[in-house]
Amino acid sequence: MLNAFIDRCCRWINLLIALALAVMVVMVFGNVVLRYAFNSGIAVSEEVSRWLFVWITFLGAIVAVRERGHLGTDFLLARLPPLGQRICLAISYALMIWCTWLLFSGALAQARINWDVDAPVTGASMAIFYASGVVFAVAAGLLLALDLWRIVSGQMPDSELVHIAESEELAAVGSQLPHTAPAPMASRQ
Repeated sequence: MLNAFIDRCCRWINLLIALALAVMVVMVFGNVVLRYAFNSGIAVSEEVSRWLFVWITFLGAIVAVRERGHLGTDFLLARLPPLGQRICLAISYALMIWCTWLLFSGALAQARINWDVDAPVTGASMAIFYASGVVFAVAAGLLLALDLWRIVSGQMPDSELVHIAESEELAAVGSQLPHTAPAPMASRQ
């Protein structure tokens, strides 16, 4: 039930990202057309687009945390027994939660500092800009804590401990290589 709720939230986040991207494209394209064709422009276009870009980045990072889509190395983890994998993964999740806490406290402090600061063009509070870090940190922290609980309590099966995924480029190169038998060894003469 909780997983279904989280998946539903991630779908809504993806929808918000698509909507923000569409608004960004329309604003920037409209601004370019107005500048070159009519020698005018949309004053708030650059500022709002910059804010939307930051929000898109942080919202996308939430979905990536859920899908375990961030980059990582597993050359050591893949060679450990399941108990070692569990211990290393628990340590790495604890470190990620600590980093998320640092991001949360820094973004919250910046949002508080900039609460009464107005943006130059829109006049909106600059705290909106820093709130994206707070939203990410809260959501990612909860997702990471949930996964850490699954690791420590043994609810995460061993098959999910190591998440190896080849890059698309590497998979494409591998499929194009000729698969021939090894060359025979030269006989002694």
